[in-house]
Amino acid sequence: MAFNTAPLIDRLDLTTLASGRHAFRFGALQMATGQDWQIPVLVFKGARPGPRVVITAGTHGDELNGVLAAQQLGRELDAEALSGTLVLLPGVNLPGMLERHRDFVPSDPDCSTANLNRLFPGKADGDSAQRYLHRIWNGLLAGNADYALDLHTQTRGASYPLFVFADFRNPTALAMARWLGADCIQDDPGDPGVLETVWNQLGVPCVTLEVGSGSAMAPELIQRAVSGIHRVLAQLKVGPAVPEVALPVPFEGNATATVRAQYGGLAIPQVRLGEAVAEGDLVAVQYDPFGAERQRYHAPVAGRVLSLNDDPLREPGSLLVRLLYRR
Repeated sequence: MAFNTAPLIDRLDLTTLASGRHAFRFGALQMATGQDWQIPVLVFKGARPGPRVVITAGTHGDELNGVLAAQQLGRELDAEALSGTLVLLPGVNLPGMLERHRDFVPSDPDCSTANLNRLFPGKADGDSAQRYLHRIWNGLLAGNADYALDLHTQTRGASYPLFVFADFRNPTALAMARWLGADCIQDDPGDPGVLETVWNQLGVPCVTLEVGSGSAMAPELIQRAVSGIHRVLAQLKVGPAVPEVALPVPFEGNATATVRAQYGGLAIPQVRLGEAVAEGDLVAVQYDPFGAERQRYHAPVAGRVLSLNDDPLREPGSLLVRLLYRR
């Protein structure tokens, strides 16, 4: 079904749907032209009863590996093989995606851009970003999930490995994180307005899966993410069994330390994603406009390399390397 021929809905009611694959457009908010932002929605309702799983991607508009992973998952799913229902929202922040911007980008010249993943569940009488989220939360998400996954990447200019935020106080969320086969898992008690936090507070176990870099395709990580989600669905008794494979043993930490540039200039990491480093190890070297060495940066703690810059241009205060460690 072509996108422009998919039914336009203003609320998703899973109880009314027959088993099978369903494609919808959801009118999230009117633009300044009076037309709607129309979010793609895919629903796979299994032939047998079971849990409901919601997977979101693209809440940050420049984090496209999560969108690609969600779309690939949708191409691979067979509703007849499922027990329960899977809802896929592969492009939450349409204004940000079109502007290649992390934030929601309003057309109101008096409004700033907004980080949607600090504003859930939105506000009916708020600004355009809050109203946009309020419509999505109440029209598509709330009441439709027993489990949830939110797909992201690092922002532009920096990279993650396959990495999961999970609240270790929630045994089911921690199990989901481990089933994904990630390189690193961070114990994440959550922050206000973050989708993962809101789901967990409502009793819906949720994890955030990070898939590489912003606006830079990572086919291997996308494939690993999709395979990991299939494992999660199998473990939750929603999807069919998957072949057993040897998974990496993830490094699990509960704190991060970020090494930031002290000066402007081009910086070259001296470590790799996932590498174990000791306190004091060299992690980055920065050069001035003439190419002379300006500063060497060292690890403040022992841990694993969770993130590093892949854009060499670094101004003072910008990220060079982030380490995950156990406090």
